[in-house]
Amino acid sequence: MSAATSSPTPGLTLTRPDDWHLHLRDSAALAAVIGHTARQFARAIVMPNLKPPITTTALARAYRERILAARPAGSDFEPLMTLYLTDNTSADEIHRAREAGVVAVKYYPAGATTNSDAGVTDLAKTHKVLEAMQREGLPLLVHGEVTDAEVDLFDREAVFIDRQLIPLRRDLPELKIVFEHITTREGAQYVLAADARIAATVTPQHLLYNRNAIFTGGLRPHFYCLPVLKAEVHRQALVTAATSGSPKFFLGTDSAPHAVHLKEHASGHAGCYTAFSALELYAEAFEAAGALDKLEGFASFHGADFYGLPRNTGTVSLRREAWTLPESLPFGDAALKPLRAGETLAWRLLD
Repeated sequence: MSAATSSPTPGLTLTRPDDWHLHLRDSAALAAVIGHTARQFARAIVMPNLKPPITTTALARAYRERILAARPAGSDFEPLMTLYLTDNTSADEIHRAREAGVVAVKYYPAGATTNSDAGVTDLAKTHKVLEAMQREGLPLLVHGEVTDAEVDLFDREAVFIDRQLIPLRRDLPELKIVFEHITTREGAQYVLAADARIAATVTPQHLLYNRNAIFTGGLRPHFYCLPVLKAEVHRQALVTAATSGSPKFFLGTDSAPHAVHLKEHASGHAGCYTAFSALELYAEAFEAAGALDKLEGFASFHGADFYGLPRNTGTVSLRREAWTLPESLPFGDAALKPLRAGETLAWRLLD
């Protein structure tokens, strides 16, 4: 990363980054949001939790074509496709996926988050598929929470490590795993202590906010995501991990668009929409930690290296300039609120 030396830093240039965890939706919603990601990122791993979910290679190929068709004119943004793991996924499907260029398989515990009803009911049922993934070198992306009703919402990530992740890695030590959107000190410490076959993505909201943000001045549904924001001690641990320079941690926004009326609802949908200003939010978090020099590795290098993909060659530039996020964005026939809508950000991505 090249950055000016005066204080405060007036600007910085990064190798073009990638988003290693993104929700793009489909149809009109896809067309409304893809430009926000394509403006900043060269590539993104696209989550498969549509309705119906992307459970086969054929569905992944078709979805990829819809994404490519929705890109802004002249964009070279590349979607990286994933499959949705179910109790019925076959080892043959894993081979087809690898041959077709699918980059990973996503594990949702059934009922854990948006559109996860078709997720895995018992990880033991997928053992043969996970063995096939280990053979094929296809990473497993885990939504790392248990869904047992007796486990407190704020403890579900730590319990997942003990009940699911440790046994999984004992049984399949060669399987590459990405612990998605980690939210706890336990998650960060586990990944840091593990071998090179496990890594983690970290979202901007979990670096910038603790759970107080959901309740400050009233119930604020646009800060509600799953896994939910945690206590300040966990936010601080995530910042330490993300800004450490460790190649085990990399950028994954988990940007999840929902229409305003579904967020501001009696049963509001989980997900923060950060794609509109993702790099600006990450720059804010890294600057607050005094670690802008570590942002390029986190955003541009570590993820590509873990997935065995080439690093990008282009660049993006940000300037330290106050600007105000729009109150809402078009979203098909509805409206979409970006995280911190109507608020001022300190960094701005240059076109």
